[in-house]
Amino acid sequence: MRYHKTVVLGLLLGTLATTGAPQGHSQTVTKKALSLDGAKQVIAAALAEARQKNAPGGAIAVVDDGGNLMALERLDNTFAAAANISIGKARTAAIFKRPTAAFEDIIRSGRTPMIALNDFTPLQGGIPIVSEGQVIGGIGVSGAATAQQDEEIAMAGVSALTAQAPGGAKPASAVTYIESKKVAEAFAKGAVLVGNEETMMHASRNYMVHASRRDAPGVAEIHELDTDIIYVLDGSTTFVTGGTAVDAKTTGPGELRGTSIRGGETRKLSKGDIIIVPTGVAHWFKEVRGPFTYFVVKVR
Repeated sequence: MRYHKTVVLGLLLGTLATTGAPQGHSQTVTKKALSLDGAKQVIAAALAEARQKNAPGGAIAVVDDGGNLMALERLDNTFAAAANISIGKARTAAIFKRPTAAFEDIIRSGRTPMIALNDFTPLQGGIPIVSEGQVIGGIGVSGAATAQQDEEIAMAGVSALTAQAPGGAKPASAVTYIESKKVAEAFAKGAVLVGNEETMMHASRNYMVHASRRDAPGVAEIHELDTDIIYVLDGSTTFVTGGTAVDAKTTGPGELRGTSIRGGETRKLSKGDIIIVPTGVAHWFKEVRGPFTYFVVKVR
């Protein structure tokens, strides 16, 4: 009997698939992918945000998870190089799976050899696009009024895609519930209740919730990436905001710590008070009459 070559090859591959592969191990994985319609939706939302902010210009690029360009739009009066820069930001966010602002902070902190990496644009304005924990692409924006505005426009594009479910509502799985016992245990030692630095850096969640506890004063803190929303549950503290952090040193991406604060505004915080500390504002728990417990929601 004579077989056509393709039939023989097919039989051979079928035999290898059934006999050569380890039992119980899948040879393939299922992964999500960004569609062209999805890329256009991200672009449209970003453009709407740019117009709402009266951005003077801007180029918006969307790439897939491998950094390949899927869609590009450029507002009128945008400088010519913005298109390539936005593509670079989107590609960097997608293939490194982190917002590009994080790399800008790392390099500013002294790790300059990173600029030698290929396909690397460490400029604020690139955000990974994440679906159910998988990075499926990236968006990059360049040419708005400021680097911060670039990022805000990019975030608006991402949110339009990742925050929606069929019917315009988020699925029930998006709800986070923490029982009182676990909350009490977290406050007893001070712990993160929801999220972590990794989920914030990957843009799969733009907030963290801390169950915080202090029994003594702390150091001066500056968060360059996060806004702190503080709600006091019990105890009291002398809290200083603004001014200048003394002997401030970088302790991580976007994080600085100092020994104290020179100047600033002093308040007494006690049970029931809420204070919001914006990004980049120095703050310090100068005196603590404890135990001092409080919720902190960190928003990026």
